[in-house]
Amino acid sequence: MEENTKTIERLERLESKEEIRDLVSKYAEACDQQDLESLEKLFTEDAEFDSPSGMLKSKGRQNIIDMYLEVFKSRGPSFHWTHDVRVQMHSEKKDLATGVVYSHAETTRDGVVSLAAMRYDDNYAKEDGVWKFTKRVIHFFYYVKTKEYVEMLSSPLRVGMGDTNVAADIPESVPAWIEFQEKYKSEKK
Repeated sequence: MEENTKTIERLERLESKEEIRDLVSKYAEACDQQDLESLEKLFTEDAEFDSPSGMLKSKGRQNIIDMYLEVFKSRGPSFHWTHDVRVQMHSEKKDLATGVVYSHAETTRDGVVSLAAMRYDDNYAKEDGVWKFTKRVIHFFYYVKTKEYVEMLSSPLRVGMGDTNVAADIPESVPAWIEFQEKYKSEKK
């Protein structure tokens, strides 16, 4: 009997991880379709959305949707795709999980075609039997105009904010990156 219980628990964890991967894909689809109604269903009522630069920051599901309404007003067609989705189930609470999602996007903002690479740090909760985001933090590796991609990728100021660029969030803020740079590359400068 105990073996059956453990098998069922393992199966539930695997099913939850797959449902969370679907949640991540639904988010990308909702963004590309500019579907605020679908996007709203993906967040808990008290969810948070954040970015280290502060350019995307909202607390509460309705405020997140209002933020995306403004984003979508300036955006034309876009295409988001996710790569690696790593989900860690909470060790004691089966309705909580965290995740890291790597993704890319092709976007048009105010008619300008851009490319972006991002990492999301996520918190998830199962609410009424459905996995939702409780928190998403988006970290930009780059967000550049397509015509500037080649020259901007090697610059630390590779996140476009209208007519200016700001420092990228990652990898420069990652402790392992910093340690490697200091240990192996600072001597060469």
